[in-house]
Amino acid sequence: MKKFSGMRWWMVGMVTAGLIVNYLARNTLSVAAPTMMQDLHFNTQQYSYVVVAWQICYALAQPVAGYILDSIGTKIGFAVFALAWSAACAAAALATGWQSLAFLRGCLGVAEAAGIPAGVKATTEWFPAKERSIAIGWFNIGSSVGALFAPPLVVWALVHGDWRWAFMIVGALGLIWSCLWLRLYKHPKNQKRLTDAERDFILSGQEAAYVESNPKKTGWSQIIRDRNFWSIAIPRFLSEPAWQTFNAWIPLYMVTEHHMNLKEIAIFAWLPFLAADVGCVLGGYLSPIFHKYAKVSLFTSRKMVVATGALCMVGPACIGLVTSPYAAIALLCVGGFAHQTLSGALYSLTSDVFGKNEVATATGLAGMSGYLGATLFTLLFGILVTQVGYGPLFVLLAAFDLIAAVVVALLVRERFKTEQPKSDQTNAILSV
Repeated sequence: MKKFSGMRWWMVGMVTAGLIVNYLARNTLSVAAPTMMQDLHFNTQQYSYVVVAWQICYALAQPVAGYILDSIGTKIGFAVFALAWSAACAAAALATGWQSLAFLRGCLGVAEAAGIPAGVKATTEWFPAKERSIAIGWFNIGSSVGALFAPPLVVWALVHGDWRWAFMIVGALGLIWSCLWLRLYKHPKNQKRLTDAERDFILSGQEAAYVESNPKKTGWSQIIRDRNFWSIAIPRFLSEPAWQTFNAWIPLYMVTEHHMNLKEIAIFAWLPFLAADVGCVLGGYLSPIFHKYAKVSLFTSRKMVVATGALCMVGPACIGLVTSPYAAIALLCVGGFAHQTLSGALYSLTSDVFGKNEVATATGLAGMSGYLGATLFTLLFGILVTQVGYGPLFVLLAAFDLIAAVVVALLVRERFKTEQPKSDQTNAILSV
């Protein structure tokens, strides 16, 4: 059987593709919202209820999804959840009002909750610690690429039919990806096409907790008693509202505040998510760069990346000071970059401090915290945006991220010691 070098990067590519479909399914709604609100006769406040339905279900399902993934494995677990979110996304085409749409988006939230925990778990299986932030950065671009593709997809559907086509197309893409995942994904220990040198590089560079054959399974109660869990869950609670605001409100903000039309939304609304892609990738490389040039530990370098992302959130905090729609888009681009830089570093820290049979559960629990924060902020946003405007709310989002960075700096503690990869391969990491 022919073996391939660099297969770990093909595996992270599969994860990225899955998350592109995952985020495309959730972001299709925000772009279609202005048209759907007219077609299905609901207002801005009712739209916020639809968004909250997804957020609550996503939040509550994350620890359950993570536990299932840790129990039955990455391969089967990710595929099952992907099939479910594909069906839920396509079913949105059947919505007849905001209530039925909220129910279907809630179902989507339950199924999509497995996306990030599965991505983090797959990355911990396929990458040594020194490369893990880079790999997480690459798969995390799936979240912003999905949002990037949503505007042109919805506009195409509106031009050639109606918004229902967009939801059905994304559902079909999810079905195709699920079949490919089941066919191609295997753990590196069982992947026969993986070269012996790459397998040794992966396993020798992982923490002892990932190398153990039968590690002890940690329950929810034990995880939530861990100080490290709260040092990640609290920053997720504070930082997630920014990303969900970008995902759910950018098109509506540009229409209502800057009077952009459908064509302009298709041209400009994806740019903040392109910037978010840059944040995902650059944020992943920042950790080993800080580690090498700032002469700090790999663990400390993750904290420095969180601080970098939080400081950049000052950009969108200034959105209330500009009147040009292009300046507003530019500041939102800074925000997309900032959040995804910070977010990827938090996922890397999670993989650093939790073992392989608990990392998906811990990611899910922290994700629940994040989306509960996002849900509360969305409810606040839907009420206050008509009273105080968008500007003060973006200032609040920046303040949340800065507080999150302080919490990470003060509370998170290194738990595992990393096995060092072979020297000749270690030097090649930054050149990936």
